Amino acid sequence: MPPPAPRPTLEAVAARAGVSRATVSRVVNGGAGVRGPLAERVRAAVAELGYIPNQAARTLVTRRNGAIAVVVAEPESRFFTDPFFAQQVRGISRELAAHDNQLVLLLTGGAADHDRVGRYLTGGHVDGALIFSLHADDSLPVLARKAGVPTVIGGRPTWPDPDARRRTLYVDCDNRGGARDAVRRLVGLGRRRIVHIAGPLDQPASVDRLDGFRDVLPGIGPAMIAEGDFTPEGGARAMEQLLERSPDLDGVFAASDVMASGALRVLRARGRRVPDDVAVVGFDDMVSVAEWTDPPLTTVRQDIEEMGRLMAQLLLHALEPTSDPDGVPAMSSIITPTRLVVRASA
Repeated sequence: MPPPAPRPTLEAVAARAGVSRATVSRVVNGGAGVRGPLAERVRAAVAELGYIPNQAARTLVTRRNGAIAVVVAEPESRFFTDPFFAQQVRGISRELAAHDNQLVLLLTGGAADHDRVGRYLTGGHVDGALIFSLHADDSLPVLARKAGVPTVIGGRPTWPDPDARRRTLYVDCDNRGGARDAVRRLVGLGRRRIVHIAGPLDQPASVDRLDGFRDVLPGIGPAMIAEGDFTPEGGARAMEQLLERSPDLDGVFAASDVMASGALRVLRARGRRVPDDVAVVGFDDMVSVAEWTDPPLTTVRQDIEEMGRLMAQLLLHALEPTSDPDGVPAMSSIITPTRLVVRASA
């Protein structure tokens, strides 16, 4: 077998294009100051020779790695079974790929994993971090700040320091407004014993959805609320608890489609017809869940993939030079709208 052909060098590209090595370097690394016709000659030479920039050398010039960490504050068992994460990471991946950035996925299941992620971020391997599925006591944003890594959070930040909240870029949906729409749907159907399956109450999305539920039903008692964990099993357990406390319940608002699927299973096993006896509304509009439940699920739609894309877009914008003396990017945090999608369950 003949030895592999040597890789084209920067000097070879410069010779083919008839320009200096410095000019080629500026074009290849995205620098300014090269006239259009010269830049086109360089790009044509790169394509003809099949030149691939050396990443280590490129990093020295641009001070960028071309890699972004996506940090999910959940263990592998949750990440690979919940379709929410697949949709959000797909949106992130597409936006990063469109700007020639690599995605580095980091999952955390406990304090030891946080230490590992903190060391990785501090090591200068990535240009920024996208962090989501945070819990109230999560130290990941603090680790990212200590590492000096620009960060965008998935979800409304809740840390106590108002200045830190102000300076934190994040993307979220209108959780509270969407929850209000869900409960109003149940009320509009004439349901009077409406219960709520909440998500983990150490996460702001769950708190916001619970607040939206209470906005419409301000006099609701704690017996009408059960906390789940964004899994089918958690939704089923919460539904069992609520049926024991309120056997005459006739409406259920679940804080996620996945938990609603578990609730539907319990209702069916108990002989409760949906929507005749009990109307059920979920949250997310995850098609892989909502359209395949029996019956198909009325739910609040949030554009999960688009939220992932917007997170990546915010971070890439934050990595660009800023004229703000405080270093706060001009682009602000984003709250995306929700809408009710009516199917057969309510």
